[in-house]
Amino acid sequence: MKTRQVQQLYQQYILPTYTQIPLCLVKGKGARVWDLEGREYLDFFPGWAVSGLGHCHPAVVNAIKTQSRKILHISNNFLNLKQARLAEMISKKAFPARVFFCNSGAEAAEAGIKFARRYGHAAGRYEMITMKKSFHGRTLGAMTATGQERIRSGFGPLPEGFRYAELNDLESVRRQVTEKTIAVFLEPVLGEGGVQVATADFMRGLRKLCDENNMLLMLDEVQTGMGRTGKMFAYQHSDIEPDLMTLAKSLGGGVPIGALVVHEKLGSAVLTPGTHGSTYGGNPLAASAALAVFDAIRKEGLLKNAQVMGQLLAEGLEELKSRHAVIEEIRGLGLMRGVALKIPGGPVVDKARAKGLLINCTQETVLRIMPPINVTRKQIVQALKILEEVLCGIQEDAAVRV
Repeated sequence: MKTRQVQQLYQQYILPTYTQIPLCLVKGKGARVWDLEGREYLDFFPGWAVSGLGHCHPAVVNAIKTQSRKILHISNNFLNLKQARLAEMISKKAFPARVFFCNSGAEAAEAGIKFARRYGHAAGRYEMITMKKSFHGRTLGAMTATGQERIRSGFGPLPEGFRYAELNDLESVRRQVTEKTIAVFLEPVLGEGGVQVATADFMRGLRKLCDENNMLLMLDEVQTGMGRTGKMFAYQHSDIEPDLMTLAKSLGGGVPIGALVVHEKLGSAVLTPGTHGSTYGGNPLAASAALAVFDAIRKEGLLKNAQVMGQLLAEGLEELKSRHAVIEEIRGLGLMRGVALKIPGGPVVDKARAKGLLINCTQETVLRIMPPINVTRKQIVQALKILEEVLCGIQEDAAVRV
C-alpha cells in the first residue's frame, strides 16, 4: 500500500480526533523511523514522548517476547508477580509508596482525582487547584483539571471543584485556596502548555502551602518522568516529595501503562476494593515492559546521558537563537526542550519533517523537542543542523516577501 491509500482508509473508517500528518510510519529503531515508502526520519518527539528509550529498545522488545510466551493478561483479583515487582521498583526509585496501575496518563490523573476527593470526603473537601495552560488528559475529570478552555469547550456541564492558578506564582495559588480545597495538581514542566518549567522555589513553596493547609500535593509526571529531565522524576530537582504522582508515557517504553503513585504516609484505606479499578491495568505484559525500561535506564547510564545530551541540545538551541531573530526563548530541562518562536511553529515543523526531522509544535508558537533519553551526540548535531537549515529558509522567504 501507499500512504495515500492508508489516508483513504482513515477517512472512511477512523474518527477524525487527531490532526492527521500525511506520514505512515512502519518501522522504528532508536531515534530513527521509516515510513511506508522507505524514507528515513530522525524522531525527536517519539510516540508523543512515549518512546523514551527510542523505538523498539532491545531490552523492552525482549521483555515483551519473553512474557508473551508465558501469559499476557490476568485479572487483578489474582496476584501478578511482574506488577508487584514494578510497584516495588517505582517505590524504590521515587518515594515509599503504594501504586495503582492503569493504561494511560489520563486514567492515572482520573485515579488521582478520585483519590483526592475520597481523601477529603468526610471533611467536605473536594476542590483541586491546577495550573493554567496545564494538560492532564482527555477523560472528563482530567480534561476539567486541564487549565485550557479550548480543551474543555463543548463538553459541559463539567465536574465542579476545579480552580486554576498561574505557574510559578505562589500567591496566585494561595488565592485559590478555600476551606474546600483538598489538593494542588500540576506538571513540574508544563508540556503541552509550552514547556514551562516550575521553579524549585515554586515547588518548595507548594509543598509548604499544602502542608500548612492539610492539602495533597499531586504531580503529573506523565511526560517528565522516567529520566526525561535528567532525574528519574522531575520533582527530584526541587528536593521535595509529592503525596501523589501520576506516570505513563515512557513508563512502558511503548506499551500502554499508567500509574498512580500514592505516598505510604497516606495509608491504604482511601481506595479500597470496589472503589476503583482497571481491567488491563498493570497486566504482566505491560509490567514486564516497564521493568525493562527501569533496567535499561540503570544499565546504560541514561540519567547521565539525559543530562549531558540535554545540555548539548540546550546549548545548540541557544546558538540558533543567537543567529535567528524569530526565536524568542529556549526553555526546559534535560531532554525536554521548548523553542518559543515569534512566528507560528507549524510551518517550521512541516519544513523540518520534509528534511527528515520529526518535532512537535504546541501553543501555536512553541517547538517541542524531546528526543529519546539514549539519543547520541551525532543525532543531536544532525537535528540542530536541520533546524538551522529550516530557520535559514524561513528567513530567506521572509526577505523575499519584503
